[in-house]
Amino acid sequence: MTKVVRESGFYPVAVATADRFETDEKLIAGMVVNDPAAWSAFQARYDRLIIRCITKVTRRFASIVSQDDVREVYATLYVSLLSNDMHKLRTFDPDRGNRFSSWIGLLAINATYDYLRTLKREPQKECITEAMELVCDLPDPFELTSEHERASIAQKTLEDFSDKDRTFAALYFGEGMDPQDIATKMNISVKTVYSKKHKIQSRLESVLAVRGGQIAA
Repeated sequence: MTKVVRESGFYPVAVATADRFETDEKLIAGMVVNDPAAWSAFQARYDRLIIRCITKVTRRFASIVSQDDVREVYATLYVSLLSNDMHKLRTFDPDRGNRFSSWIGLLAINATYDYLRTLKREPQKECITEAMELVCDLPDPFELTSEHERASIAQKTLEDFSDKDRTFAALYFGEGMDPQDIATKMNISVKTVYSKKHKIQSRLESVLAVRGGQIAA
């Protein structure tokens, strides 16, 4: 028996010139016994219908669905026809008034919607290294907020200090004056400058830690 090869959907299909499956009943009977000729006849007869039903749904989502997705749905449909000992094919009953072509089209549409429901589409993401290379000239708002809170706590803490200690804190921590200049300005030794710096810094850090914990709570 001679055969011709023609395009039917995605793939070329070998079609028997003498069609042994002139009715859907004969076609299904051949498919459920896994007759290769029956499956070739099925492809030749219904592939274009299947793809048309799939694309009818997917073209509504053209911005996120590719041709590869259409092929995936197509393959999924064929797998579903073959799975569980071809349970779907065996359950088709023409006596219910359904045409086989309509039934196949409905399966293709349902398979497409099932695929779209399970498909998790997300916006395309850039590599994290690109984000790390981004530069902004503006200060980080979270860092600014944290600095303002710490400055406010420090200012309230300094209110309990002596005038001399507040002056020292303003020169050392505020203006960043050199220890030798502070010693000359305040008429104290450089050793006292470092001692006072350590004492005031420890006190400030202790208060900041306590009050910062209270704010977090």
